[in-house]
Amino acid sequence: MAKKDQGNKTSVRVGISETTQELHFETHLEASKLLALANEAITGNKILQFTDIKERVILIPAGKISYLEIGDASDQKVGFTSL
Repeated sequence: MAKKDQGNKTSVRVGISETTQELHFETHLEASKLLALANEAITGNKILQFTDIKERVILIPAGKISYLEIGDASDQKVGFTSL
């Protein structure tokens, strides 16, 4: 079995209308590709489809998207440092 590419990750946060919840996931797609998919889905009132880094498929009806935040995923470090 081939090892999956562990390259750059892009963080995606999607606000869903009529709820206070939001979706947050990471994907291996580039931010520009994600933006193109989102624009296509929203202008055509279609379903926005993503695959996350765990190979889960996420489907979002374009009419339910309140906002979409796309950015580079950064490793979150937890702990204390000295200044």
